[in-house]
Amino acid sequence: MPKFTPGKTSPAAALRPLAPAELEKRVREAGDELLQLRLRKATGGIENPARLRALRREVARCRTLLRQKQA
Repeated sequence: MPKFTPGKTSPAAALRPLAPAELEKRVREAGDELLQLRLRKATGGIENPARLRALRREVARCRTLLRQKQA
């Protein structure tokens, strides 16, 4: 688990001010990119395998914030 660094914003903090429509758009775009990366991974190779993990986390963050805004 990463350590807390004062003055450094979390990735979710940058997403909090976004409207629900913008969050849904980001989920859709990240999901499409994730699908493309999975296909490339299965057929050959990808340049940056860590991008898969980053996209999954971005989708999860956006979905979490959407749920929080709905509640």
